[in-house]
Amino acid sequence: MVELQKAWVYKEYGKFQDVLKLDEIPVPEVTPDQVLVKVEAAALNPIDFKRGLGYFSKTDSPLPTVPGYDVAGVVFKVGCEVSKFKEGDEVYGDINEYSIDKPKQWGGLAEYTAVEEKLLALKPRNLTFAEAASLPVAVETAEQGLEQANFQKGQTILVTGGAGGVGSQVIQIAKEVYGASLVATTASTKKLEFVKSLGADVAIDYTKDNYEELPKKYDVVYDTVGDYPKCIKAVKDGGKVVLISAYGDAPAINLGLVADGKILTKLAPYFEQGKVKPIIDPKGHFKFAQVIEAFAYLETGRATGKVVVSIGE
Repeated sequence: MVELQKAWVYKEYGKFQDVLKLDEIPVPEVTPDQVLVKVEAAALNPIDFKRGLGYFSKTDSPLPTVPGYDVAGVVFKVGCEVSKFKEGDEVYGDINEYSIDKPKQWGGLAEYTAVEEKLLALKPRNLTFAEAASLPVAVETAEQGLEQANFQKGQTILVTGGAGGVGSQVIQIAKEVYGASLVATTASTKKLEFVKSLGADVAIDYTKDNYEELPKKYDVVYDTVGDYPKCIKAVKDGGKVVLISAYGDAPAINLGLVADGKILTKLAPYFEQGKVKPIIDPKGHFKFAQVIEAFAYLETGRATGKVVVSIGE
């Protein structure tokens, strides 16, 4: 059994370029319902650096902290109550059931991490570890938002920020899984063709048009960029607005993600058939030694899809 591992750790809150360091820490022990994952790849999320800045300090786990939510890797050890996985299985998932309420002290930007069985799923065979790691937070957020909005086949949806990590998945899942009759999205000029390639029927250039002033209204508006209350103006009477980066009053749904491996299992056929695809930024694939650079790129807000780190290379 490996006793020590390399991991990215911060011992105080602050900007990651100042506080995040590559260090050696003990490999975590597994509880009966956990598996120990040898991490092959991890994806970065805005919540990682927001947590690092201390935004959630009142509900955070104690410092020091290894950041990281999304992981993909190989099961190295299983707890005594684990029944779904065995050593050698390739798995992936969001390792924190609740994003800001006591997330794990020892996260995914490490060689090994301990994860509850219920948060994981078997990795689709057609996906690389990096591709799989890019999915959990984004697709689980997309799926739970659509589910809570009671989105139905034949309905219309507007997605703000369709080129981003969550937005790119909402477009695909609304179209391919839920059967949306029309998907509209906002994007910058240079990303309009990209969001159309994901399945968007209408691509609105937010540098030229104010979507909330256009005549078309939608059954659901899924806001990934914090556009409340502008997005309220784009929804039909009786429609729903899903918010993940802002908080608002009814009819807004303030989504708090609850990670669940069952969602990944449900969506597996769509991944395996290529109907819902992982989206990794062309410049957003980094090595384990480049985590600081990876976060710097994520924080520009310009990434198309997800930023990922390969750990097992």
